[in-house]
Amino acid sequence: MGTESLLVLFFAGLFFAGAALIVSALIHPTSKNPQKKEPYECGIQTIGTSKIQFKIGYYLFALIFLLFDVELIFLYPWAVAIKDFGVIAFIEMFIFLVILLLGLVYAWKKGALKWV
Repeated sequence: MGTESLLVLFFAGLFFAGAALIVSALIHPTSKNPQKKEPYECGIQTIGTSKIQFKIGYYLFALIFLLFDVELIFLYPWAVAIKDFGVIAFIEMFIFLVILLLGLVYAWKKGALKWV
């Protein structure tokens, strides 16, 4: 692919994303009801402010889960086609899994997996 092709793809992506945002802004239904801006939780009125801070550990736990979840997706195509790849691919995947395991052990030692 030449530079021209990449520029065409880039501008086409910008055009379609921008067009989708503009069309959405033009045709979406609007409501001026002030109740729309209130926080809602299971039909119960909130007590106090709804803007509370969560512990950073929850976000860290979620990011680690997401990381390992996405890495697990890479294992599926490899497992499906393992017969075609041979021994080299098996060794490479073993190295990949060892690196993931080392990352998990590191997170565990740092206390990133403690929920409270």
